[in-house]
Amino acid sequence: MNSNADPLDALDDAQAAAAFRRLVRHLRHRHDAQNIDLMGLAGFCRNCLADWIREAGYPGDKEQARTLVHGMPSSEWKATRQTPATEEQLARMAESVAKNAQD
Repeated sequence: MNSNADPLDALDDAQAAAAFRRLVRHLRHRHDAQNIDLMGLAGFCRNCLADWIREAGYPGDKEQARTLVHGMPSSEWKATRQTPATEEQLARMAESVAKNAQD
């Protein structure tokens, strides 16, 4: 076995899928956790999850993937759940996203 192997890769796909679905449903419920704040703290958001789904082989387009993650069309999400970003949030996001490139 490769000593550099990530134990996460040994996780059963069904378990990983269940955990992913739970994460997405949690984010759907916690719409108070704004994408800009997720980006500022962790460097990813719901839209990133939608991109990752597509990169993993999901056949839908960007909007279909976002609808899957948001639980509604992204235009509806923005109109009913998203608040305007502040300059502080935008600055935090830029700093956080810059850390992603270091991975």
